[in-house]
Amino acid sequence: MDRRVVITGIGTVVPAGPGVKGFWELLTSGRTATRPIQRFDASPFRSRIAAECDFDPEAAGLTPRQIRRLDRAAQFALVSAGDAVADSGLRTDTLDPHRFGVSLGSAVGCTVSLEREFAVASDGGRDWQVDHTSVLPTTYDYFVPSSMAAELAVRFGAEGPVRVVSTGCTSGIDAVGHAVDLIREGSADIMIAGATEAPISPITVACFDAIRATSARNDDAEHASRPFDSTRDGFVLGEGSAVFVLETLEDARARDAHVYAEITGFATRCNAHHMTGLRPDGRELAEAIDAALAEARVERGDIDYVNAHGSGTVQNDRHETAAIRRSLGEHARTTPVSSIKSMVGHSLGAIGSIEIAACALAIENGVIPPTANLTDPDPRCDLDHVPLTAREAGLDSVLSLGSGFGGFQSAIVLGRVDGASR
Repeated sequence: MDRRVVITGIGTVVPAGPGVKGFWELLTSGRTATRPIQRFDASPFRSRIAAECDFDPEAAGLTPRQIRRLDRAAQFALVSAGDAVADSGLRTDTLDPHRFGVSLGSAVGCTVSLEREFAVASDGGRDWQVDHTSVLPTTYDYFVPSSMAAELAVRFGAEGPVRVVSTGCTSGIDAVGHAVDLIREGSADIMIAGATEAPISPITVACFDAIRATSARNDDAEHASRPFDSTRDGFVLGEGSAVFVLETLEDARARDAHVYAEITGFATRCNAHHMTGLRPDGRELAEAIDAALAEARVERGDIDYVNAHGSGTVQNDRHETAAIRRSLGEHARTTPVSSIKSMVGHSLGAIGSIEIAACALAIENGVIPPTANLTDPDPRCDLDHVPLTAREAGLDSVLSLGSGFGGFQSAIVLGRVDGASR
């Protein structure tokens, strides 16, 4: 079936502040949300900085039972999904539940609660034989990431395809791309799609310390995330969620819904090469870009902006630059490319959806978010990275990229829909 799929609702929980408005204001101002970690004592670790959400679940509308029962990542998802549904104007109680689904991305699931309950059961890691009677009855939900998608399904009455997509740092793109495919093929009419992550915990920080992937610029947290800058020393961990309401353009127009953007193309590849290693020629990411452009029926010269993965590691930044050059050819020299991870950090599985939200808002507002902290560009990353200051531009087609541990490479194309502006 050749069905056009559009975004009609956006909800976010991000380090930028409450809601989509705060998120967009932070991006366009070029400010950063990175700071010393406050959620736990990070003093023993090499990297002690992150982009944390100032999230009050009670103020966000969650009940005491939900706050007690749900992991932080699930709370993010529930709140952002609720905001997306409200933003879309959709009456979920009027939908055919069997044609309504959920596709939620997450790389590390309910890390915070799982680590907390293990610490309780093992008396802080002292006991090898843990006391199962001391943990919450909901601990199994923390162990199984699919519980988060099921939580959204229960909340909104979605009885169609419901699943979690977990492909590392491309999870947020892949979950949305999967939802688009389900609508296009006719398996669903409405999808709640996006991603959530709350990874800021001792075990996560220890994992990235072990491979020295994160920045150790602890004395200057505000400027630590420096994609494409020659002084970068790794990414800055983040957290958050972005969730969308996706439906066909035909249905959106029939109910006079506001349309942010159309998702015109999506592709994902795996390099089958190395857990973290990337070939310097950018071939594997370029293949995903080429396939996404082909599905979108967009020529390389039609891309007006590239929202880069831009993690702030030397290997990734150079691989991505090579991939963009390889796919866009001469057009790469004049195409704006920026990384919002410079402002909101790298929230692992959630960041792909957060970046899709940024792309949809960029199309709607005609503004390209900048790459913050880019003051000394890496000469091998010589594209137009929109340093420091946002830029006004008419955007018809936007490309967003993701690269994840495990060799996952994903690309998604968003396009303007005529007559869709507010």
